[in-house]
Amino acid sequence: MIHLPLLFALQASNTEVEGGLFDFNATLPLMALQFIILTFVLNFMFYKPVGNVLDERDEYIRNSLTTASASLLKANELTKKYERELAESRKQAQDTIKKSQQEAQKIVSVKIKEAQQEAEKLISEASDQLYIQKEQALKTLENKVDTLSDQIKYKLLGNRSSI
Repeated sequence: MIHLPLLFALQASNTEVEGGLFDFNATLPLMALQFIILTFVLNFMFYKPVGNVLDERDEYIRNSLTTASASLLKANELTKKYERELAESRKQAQDTIKKSQQEAQKIVSVKIKEAQQEAEKLISEASDQLYIQKEQALKTLENKVDTLSDQIKYKLLGNRSSI
């Protein structure tokens, strides 16, 4: 049987010759150098172009958002302006309609007054004509009454004078 301390001594002498998990010879610096070169190559060939594309995309998105915000503000301003103009146009239209109605009412009232005056004039003329005709009729009747009374008087007096 081999003793334990002797076993460790044999293993220690074997590790120096064969190499183990952590071998500190020329391969470690070579592996480190390969890793650093791979990192730089990946950085220049992959990470920087991808980073540039992502930066460009972020800037494009920022510019698009800024432009969209500016357009939205302008659209809101235009909407408010058009709403004000529409309200003003409606008010002007209502004022125009109101003025037109007032003018129409004035015209109608003037026409009604003219018609009333014309009617009064016609009534007055008709009344005057009726009065004239009445007077003429009365004169004619008076003349006839006078004539008839004279005839009656002559007949009565003529009959009496013959008696």
